[in-house]
Amino acid sequence: MTSPSAADYGWIRSASSVFNYALEIGYTMTLVRGVSPAELLRTAGADPRDTCVGIDEFIREHGEIMFGYASWPESFLAGAFEVPGEGGRWALALEFGGDLGTRSSIMEALSAGTRAVSHSSNGGKPMDFFHSYQDGELRVTFEWPADRTGSAPDELNALMREVGLNPTGDEDPGLDRKAAVLALTERLTGVRVTEHLLKDAEYLTGEVPEEPY
Repeated sequence: MTSPSAADYGWIRSASSVFNYALEIGYTMTLVRGVSPAELLRTAGADPRDTCVGIDEFIREHGEIMFGYASWPESFLAGAFEVPGEGGRWALALEFGGDLGTRSSIMEALSAGTRAVSHSSNGGKPMDFFHSYQDGELRVTFEWPADRTGSAPDELNALMREVGLNPTGDEDPGLDRKAAVLALTERLTGVRVTEHLLKDAEYLTGEVPEEPY
């Protein structure tokens, strides 16, 4: 099997792609090794809901929650399911307009004794982030690949270069950075995210409260 590359994730830009919705309104995708979907949602403080069969049902339920608030939403829907990956089973969590995978307190707890990786976008602006945690510690995070922080900001440099992300300067102007970030995530997790995977998964859902100001 060939190593994952940005080309493997060109499908996210397809006009019919389910990922278009995520890129349009904002999303966070989080992968954690060795925890169940229920444990992931519980650690995030989610109020348990039902299981959504397929991405369309998940998006509909997300919309119902958003439109149920008169003004600013007080919570968001997170959906999680189990996938095989490097070193065993992983929980994959997806949210639209949420920030579960960017909250340090949640990610530190989820990654205690294991690995957790997340990437996100806030939608139309956009601001796009990548986070890699190991054993409760934020090892690498960046919005721009050449501007990394974390306790070990250079440890992924070789992998970043292999997927087209330049950790020391400008990138190839033809690079789809989001596709490259998905490829980098696969290099770290062994989880291949496909349109089919997201469309047909059974999402165990929970409503995660917004952080208080």
